[in-house]
Amino acid sequence: MFDTEIRDEKLVTCAFLVGIKNPDISTDEANEHLSELGELVDTMGLEVTGNCMVNLRSPNTRYYVGSGKVEEIALFARQSKAECIVVDFELSPSQQRNWEKQSGLCVIDRHEVILDIFAARATTKEAVIQVALARMQYSLPRLKRAWTHLSRQRGGMKGTRGEGEKQLEVDRRLVLNRITHLKKELKEVSKHREIQRAKREGNAIPLAAIVGYTNVGKSSLLNLLSDANIFVEDKLFATLDPTTRLVLLPEKQKILLTDTVGLIRKLPHNLVEAFKSTLEETLAADFIIHVLDVSSHNLEQHWETTISLLGELNALDKPSIVVYNKTDKLDSPIIKTRLRALKPNALFISVKTGEGIEMLKNKLLEQLNAETILMQLELPHDNYEITARLYKIGRIISTRYEEDITYITVRLPKKYVNIYSKYSV
Repeated sequence: MFDTEIRDEKLVTCAFLVGIKNPDISTDEANEHLSELGELVDTMGLEVTGNCMVNLRSPNTRYYVGSGKVEEIALFARQSKAECIVVDFELSPSQQRNWEKQSGLCVIDRHEVILDIFAARATTKEAVIQVALARMQYSLPRLKRAWTHLSRQRGGMKGTRGEGEKQLEVDRRLVLNRITHLKKELKEVSKHREIQRAKREGNAIPLAAIVGYTNVGKSSLLNLLSDANIFVEDKLFATLDPTTRLVLLPEKQKILLTDTVGLIRKLPHNLVEAFKSTLEETLAADFIIHVLDVSSHNLEQHWETTISLLGELNALDKPSIVVYNKTDKLDSPIIKTRLRALKPNALFISVKTGEGIEMLKNKLLEQLNAETILMQLELPHDNYEITARLYKIGRIISTRYEEDITYITVRLPKKYVNIYSKYSV
């Protein structure tokens, strides 16, 4: 509401991009970041009319970059017919106001671009609430931008404040109340997710979480393995909501796979916080399937970004399977050799052609077997409850009846071994 209505009323359709090159990153890396910003802006629905790179030793307090550079960028933007400047760094509220005043154009940063994309693509109640909360938290320190057209702002004693300041106080109170309400709603929805998670754990069907950078093919992989019909698009953040589907593996083994929200470099912290309940699906998983796009020049950076966030979620101790997707786009065996050297145990697959999918299913089965123990149990005939429970939580290999004894060979998750060890042959 507040952060979108501060723009000019005309619809913004064209954008000029600004990248940043500081001493901490190489020129190639800076160009990659700018290219990714272009993909984000395209996903947002804007046409990119031009871009430039700014070399910066240290940030400027007033504009982040020098005032002369702001004027130069504004000139380039107007010449390219852009109605908006999008910068690949985070602007403080005051820096954003200064940019807009100096350039005479709408100015947004990477943070706001990602927020807008999330807002446009959220579909479930939880995702909508999460995005709304993040946007309100982003808007709160920027409310002043909405009232710069009211020049009568002035401080002072009660009764001397201008219309702009009064309205600013009203809006601030409204936003704070909205944030409180959204947090309460999110807590309720998160409780529902915990109940669903507990039910899945009660069924004891193993669960794996598919994680990775945005647009590496996670949803496409889940569609292929489960015959699901999850929305897929070749754009960043095509899906935000975690989807869990049942997959049948060799030997009739069942597994639940969860597709999680895609990750990205410089993901705004308030979005990480807002989506934590969704991302924590990873914590409930028995292991992780980490998908990488072999056609990306930034594969190693994407790996580091995902690992960093998994670290924030305390999920790095989970067993994992590394999957290189989109091998149909590999045109050089040298690249494949290099990638294999990076991750020797990784699997090469192509969701598009089906290459390596059977190998992945066998690897999933192998991983499940590593998480279970093969047990031979001896149970009394009349102990129906235990037998029924074993069918629910384990994978029955064979059953044999002799007189008053039932012999069952079963694969059980390791956490149940101690419970049934007294029946072990």
